[in-house]
Amino acid sequence: MRSAELPLRDAGASSRPRDCIILCASVFLRSISTGAVGVLLGIYLSRVGLSARDLSFVVAAGLAGGAAGTLLVTMAGERVPRRGTLALVALLSGIGCLSVSFTSSLSVLSAVAFLGMLNGMGRDRGAAVVLESAILPQTVPSNQRTYAFAGYHFLQDAGLALGALLAGLPAVMRHGFSLEEMAAFRVTFCACAFLFLAPGILILFLSRGLEPKSKERTIPLSPEGRRVIWGISALFLIDSLAGGFLTTALLSYFFFERFAVGEGVVALLFFGARVLNSLSHLAAAWLSRRIGLLNTMVFTHIPSSLLLGTAVLAPSFPVAATLFLLREGLVEMDVPTRQSYVMAVVRPSERIVASGVTHLVRVAGWAMGPWLAGLMMQGTPLAAPFLAGAGLKITYDALLFTAFRKLKPPEERDEAKPGEGS
Repeated sequence: MRSAELPLRDAGASSRPRDCIILCASVFLRSISTGAVGVLLGIYLSRVGLSARDLSFVVAAGLAGGAAGTLLVTMAGERVPRRGTLALVALLSGIGCLSVSFTSSLSVLSAVAFLGMLNGMGRDRGAAVVLESAILPQTVPSNQRTYAFAGYHFLQDAGLALGALLAGLPAVMRHGFSLEEMAAFRVTFCACAFLFLAPGILILFLSRGLEPKSKERTIPLSPEGRRVIWGISALFLIDSLAGGFLTTALLSYFFFERFAVGEGVVALLFFGARVLNSLSHLAAAWLSRRIGLLNTMVFTHIPSSLLLGTAVLAPSFPVAATLFLLREGLVEMDVPTRQSYVMAVVRPSERIVASGVTHLVRVAGWAMGPWLAGLMMQGTPLAAPFLAGAGLKITYDALLFTAFRKLKPPEERDEAKPGEGS
């Protein structure tokens, strides 16, 4: 990959701290609701009488809606207004969340879940994240871009954690205020709907200068941009497939079966893991300023994979838990650096496409991984899929470093200039 064919500086970047704060506040509020809906949706649907099969169908419809929204935003690229699209996504999510709590019909529930893009996974993934990731680099200078992504993801994870606490609101209202069960669920879903709608209001205060210029709306991908996007997406597919082997559900099952620990202990373990994930985003921004974005991605990811491999082979739960938590302190450091890197090495007009394609590829890998891991668990040791996932991740890191080590983001190329020829 040759960096000379890409602009050395991001012509669209500027200092818009208010816009950066609005985007971070939006993801925080939306993530609270997403985290709560992820916990409550399955429980609520079972309470209204849906079978496990029907429940899965509604959850799948919501995820399909999210994927469809992401695909549409990606295909539209620079041809749609960013603020208007973000406001529309917020409106649909709010209406979907509100509507799902007032019906028990499978067909209606599936339709509103699809249109509202309800995420039963409890992770903030979808069209809004794709757009915000493309806009965020325009709000800060190039040398602050990674810090902006780190703060964005820190607040995203914090929102998801608070959302998990919000999911306890129905129980609080039932026991503390003697509210009937379904009424308590409806009040909670109404609160979640408001949190989905709130970003749509905040987005209206974004600067008009963040909109794509009319002359950029029909610009196709440049040959270099196309090579970068498809090349890095192919590698991201390997990483996300490996990540599908290492889902929270499968790791929880492993700790429960391998060490006979209860769900309360496992819950505390993963709470600690999420705290370390959040803090690692900030550490990643600090480290990337010193060793570079790609180096931070690769040289924190490989140790995290090695730690996971040793954790699943550990002789006791305390040892396994310690190694696992060390792994969690490293494994998410590639998230803000990865997004910052991708947004830096493509042209500003290509960012929505780059964000959308890489996001869709990762979703596809996550969907395939658990199914393959489940097949591997039949007739093999419990640790087998985790060792396979760790091996795939190390392979991905080696291929990524080999393919992209010469393609530097603008700020790293600029910093290298003073020493040239000396």
